[in-house]
Amino acid sequence: MPTYHFVSTLLSWLGTGLAVVTAGYAVVTLGAALRGIRDPAPAFGAADRTRPVSVLKPLHGAEPRLYENLRDFCRQTHPNYQLIFGVREPDDHAIAVVHRLRAEFPHLDIGLVIDPRVHGANLKVSNLLNMLPLARHDWLVLADSDISVPVDYLVRVTAPLADPGVGIVTCLYYGVPQESFWSRLGALFIDDWFAPSVRLSHVFGSTRFAFGSTIALRREVLQAIGGFEVLRDTLADDFWLGELTRRAGLRTVLSDLLVGTEVSETRLIELWTHELRWLRTIRAVAPTGFALSFVCFTWPVSLLGLVLNPSMLNAWLVAVAGGARVARFFFGRKVRCSSVSWYEVLLTPFRDLLLLLEWAMALTSWRVEWRGRVLHACKDGPMRYL
Repeated sequence: MPTYHFVSTLLSWLGTGLAVVTAGYAVVTLGAALRGIRDPAPAFGAADRTRPVSVLKPLHGAEPRLYENLRDFCRQTHPNYQLIFGVREPDDHAIAVVHRLRAEFPHLDIGLVIDPRVHGANLKVSNLLNMLPLARHDWLVLADSDISVPVDYLVRVTAPLADPGVGIVTCLYYGVPQESFWSRLGALFIDDWFAPSVRLSHVFGSTRFAFGSTIALRREVLQAIGGFEVLRDTLADDFWLGELTRRAGLRTVLSDLLVGTEVSETRLIELWTHELRWLRTIRAVAPTGFALSFVCFTWPVSLLGLVLNPSMLNAWLVAVAGGARVARFFFGRKVRCSSVSWYEVLLTPFRDLLLLLEWAMALTSWRVEWRGRVLHACKDGPMRYL
């Protein structure tokens, strides 16, 4: 009997603890979303907005909306910039899109690098190494191929580089789903889990992040950390590019600009594989934060707390957590001034449950799949082929 009472008490306290932490996280991330609406964009002088820029965009295949996304970079208001696209294979379908843009924008400086050389386990970094010799300017912007941006993107993301204390500038992003249930769930992963966690970290002063959506930096900074060569065997090359500049004593700036990223997964297995790779990468670079991220899964974790301790207090905490979760869903979309699909809020419990299952699975192995390759991600170490 004493043992039963001890276990019952322990489960009761555990239930209350889960309800408290999930409600607390939902409320503070809602506050971070509200702050994102209120905070004005930082101001920079006009002279900081005209430095010539080279944009490096590694490409791989005919991705959804590739033409539209690359065209965004051809319509920039920045007065002096160069675009460099890079592929590994001469029959890559992305080449035709680059030729189309060259014909459409003959006044732009558009370079194309076709180079199969591999410099390490990370093929994206190999692509960047092959592209860099073509870059004519000392301010560099790296951006993934599936990113959509506004016309003032280059002006805004490069302006902070005029400050010599800045190492990199990076951008948060939102999901751009296709007309698919699984694609919409993937967008919710970005909008309602990833982005709120970054905003919360930023509110509390952390800048330990960098995103492939955008990394702007000066050439001298890249050279000071050892160039792209030091990233050739890393999985999270974007994170380490920021981390190495921070270790050099330079600041990371999170731009006020949000960009879009395509969510092209239309089947559960595709979404599961992509998000599992993402989570295991986060586990490798931020193990403590990853271990504690169960507090982000509002619906299943708070309801589990209520099941373990079906008290009135826990019922109120679940209501608070759910209300904050729903409010954050709508305010998060107001930040980027996008229309709201009301029914998507009904998907959030399923989204949280799927994410919890992926989180648990990410704890079981370091194995990741990326563009048909099976890799092993190790904490603070190079990745290797399996």
